[in-house]
Amino acid sequence: MTLVDLELRKNAMATPEESMVSPRPKRTVGFDAIAAANFADATTLTIISVDSRGNIRFVNRAAADLFGYEREAMIGRPVEIIIPERLRSAHARGFARAMAGAELNLGGKAVEVYAIRKDGSEFPIELTLCAWHDGVEMGAGAVIRDISERRERDSRLLRLASQDTLTGLHNRGRFVDFLKETVPHRSALVLMIDIDGFQDVNDTHGHATGDSLLQSIAVRLRHRLPPAAQVARFGNDEFAVFVQNTSEQKAVEELAGIVMTAFSMPFEVNDQLLDVSVSIGGATYPRDGDDADELLASADLALTKAKSLGGRSFQVYEPALRSEAGARRAMRDELRLALRAGQLVLHYQPQVDIETGTIFGVEALIRWQHPEKGLLLPSAFLPALEQSALALEIGWWTLDEACGTAAMMNTLSTQPIKMGVNLFPAQLRAPYLGRKVSEALEKHRLEATLLEIEVTETIALTDDDRSLEAMNTLRDIGVGIAFDDFGTGYASLSSLQRYPLTTLKIDRGFVSELSTKPRDAAITRAMIRMSLEMGIETIAEGIETFEQEAFLLSLGCTAAQGYKYGRPMPYEALANLLSKR
Repeated sequence: MTLVDLELRKNAMATPEESMVSPRPKRTVGFDAIAAANFADATTLTIISVDSRGNIRFVNRAAADLFGYEREAMIGRPVEIIIPERLRSAHARGFARAMAGAELNLGGKAVEVYAIRKDGSEFPIELTLCAWHDGVEMGAGAVIRDISERRERDSRLLRLASQDTLTGLHNRGRFVDFLKETVPHRSALVLMIDIDGFQDVNDTHGHATGDSLLQSIAVRLRHRLPPAAQVARFGNDEFAVFVQNTSEQKAVEELAGIVMTAFSMPFEVNDQLLDVSVSIGGATYPRDGDDADELLASADLALTKAKSLGGRSFQVYEPALRSEAGARRAMRDELRLALRAGQLVLHYQPQVDIETGTIFGVEALIRWQHPEKGLLLPSAFLPALEQSALALEIGWWTLDEACGTAAMMNTLSTQPIKMGVNLFPAQLRAPYLGRKVSEALEKHRLEATLLEIEVTETIALTDDDRSLEAMNTLRDIGVGIAFDDFGTGYASLSSLQRYPLTTLKIDRGFVSELSTKPRDAAITRAMIRMSLEMGIETIAEGIETFEQEAFLLSLGCTAAQGYKYGRPMPYEALANLLSKR
């Protein structure tokens, strides 16, 4: 039954009363039906109607084009020619119910199904159906939309919602969802992986190289890890691995070993070899968490512990890590309040010329004047501080406070006195370090040569390239650079020429037993001799006795710092000491 058929039948069955309801110009019988058919052909919507037997009675031009037929080739044929074979049985049952009058109320209902073209290709469509009975026989019609583009767009959005666009791995959201679906029913293990020093790659080689490195890492992880492992990029430089049906610590260690081995060889990125390492934290369900969120939190705590060990480390979750994390969090909260309340203070320890007794410098050392616990030394709070964003805030406060003190201190002395300031690792990595130092110098009108930044040997070696760049920036400003606690890390004497040092501070561990340990004396003598040849000043730390002082003089060291010359003291005490000399 075509649209034309319907209109003709409607006109034939109209009562005289119906004909008189709305006077209108006399027109040829079937004019409305023809107009409707022409309209159907003009629209871009796909329209098809069928009779009670399911044979096609009408198709508009858009329908013929959509399905790849000539219009005449579709008329009179079963509608099954546009229904995939696997769906025909379901269609036949539904159509039979509609024709029996069981489903006449179909108007406006849209369903999504698949259709098939003449060439056999399937595609998704949206059907808006309508069934009718005109008093003689049943019929049905449909408005059809090709939703291939919409489905592709939805699929693309789904991929974007669940896939990391850079690496092609699962993203954080999909990984967490997968974990939540699995954890209640099966044992599992999770590894959290952090790329050591990744920010240095971006800073040194550019973000394009950093992105290429992440892509190479993703490829290597997928290649090396077992097929059952789910791998995700969890953050900027963090990856996560999930394996179900295992919770043994041995399995965690083996999987972590595979990851460590994967990073034992450098990555070739943009025609250069990049040697990177990772820190890994591992946790298992149900041992280390009651649900997915707690399991991830446990793995993250283990990762934090591994990172605190200096990188290239693996740590399995232990219950003590959670209590340690809670204590660190509470300590950081207290420190934030302490900074606002003015409870953080600097004390200063003199650096002395052994031969003349003249104070030529001081080192600024942070203290916490706790309202309940009294004066706290750095060892009581620095471990919690160094692993938080608060380190930068307190670090810049320390620099500013020390520069202000240095400016005042030099008005009390007849000769220049240097101020030594320790930097947190986060400050050394900050791309704006040079600007912050310059601003502090300018604010307090302090000459750059009167400021010496102290960096521990371990920190410098951990972020070698970035540390070197930061030191060169500071030296360009005119600020001095001191290697603190030298001898406790892995730097060799010959590597000193790589860094723009002005001072080498010999660790107290060598100084304390110089007269009883020939080996320590030999190493100290070598440090002093090489420093002299390179034009680097040496300061021996931890001097407490006349014997230590005399021995150092015999080795050629003429500068020292330690309790023999004064404990760290508030500025008022330092000012009083300087005024007496």
